[in-house]
Amino acid sequence: MNNEVALMIESYHPSSIQERTNAVKEVLQELALSGLSKAGFFDHAAFYGGTSLRIFYGLNRFSEDLDFALINQNEDFHIEKYYPFLIEHFKSYGINISVEFKNKVIFSDVQSSFIKVNAQELMASLFPNVDDSKRIVFNQKFKIKFEIDTHNPSGGKSILISKSDPISYQARVFDLPTLFAGKIGALLFRKYLHNVKGRDYYDYLFFINKDIPINLKYLENKMKYSGNLSENDHLTLEMVKEMLFKRFSTTDFELAKNDIVNFIDYNENINQWNASFFIETLDQLHD
Repeated sequence: MNNEVALMIESYHPSSIQERTNAVKEVLQELALSGLSKAGFFDHAAFYGGTSLRIFYGLNRFSEDLDFALINQNEDFHIEKYYPFLIEHFKSYGINISVEFKNKVIFSDVQSSFIKVNAQELMASLFPNVDDSKRIVFNQKFKIKFEIDTHNPSGGKSILISKSDPISYQARVFDLPTLFAGKIGALLFRKYLHNVKGRDYYDYLFFINKDIPINLKYLENKMKYSGNLSENDHLTLEMVKEMLFKRFSTTDFELAKNDIVNFIDYNENINQWNASFFIETLDQLHD
């Protein structure tokens, strides 16, 4: 194991098996991003989603997946071309990975892949003096899911951001107004089965508390592409507020709180979450 990886893990000061596991997963995410950066991936794509908010904008919650979108739509793009770069990049740090493409039964513009690492082997090498690895099933894998939207609508804005901790690299990331528009789209149109993704509501409050404007044009284009807005309609801020009002009014916030609790510090106050609390935030929305 490359000593640099151990030092990265130590910078998180983990003290429990859960904290050590999360620290390892976050470092694996950073290594994946730095590998993609070296491979020129961010010449074509931008990073978005909860993990981008945590890594580049300071969102205080754990996020598992890496989500990307092409800057320019390209149906001939193939994420598999970057697999060899990722494998060699991780190997340079003493970590053996496999990368697998997820074939989908139903056609989608989103290509999905998984980076897989032997969890027991990695934990034993990183923490030789603790028994974490003994609690892990022999063939258990740490998995990093990364997806790329090859048909991302126009109107989004991205910027290049450099990182130096815990590893140096540069990535293209959507700016906060564009990310806010995407998050509102997820809040409004994500299909919940028997659960509510409280992470969407937590992230929404992150944008509200930072007074981030909405990239309304990007949200409009996303809604038109997904069929949630007619091609002849023009999205307004009042329409967004009205749709969010309906969503907040019908959300089961107990389910939302049950979802988010495993991704945040326990001292964060989510007890105040209810329909009235979120509806009051609508006055703070602006573009």
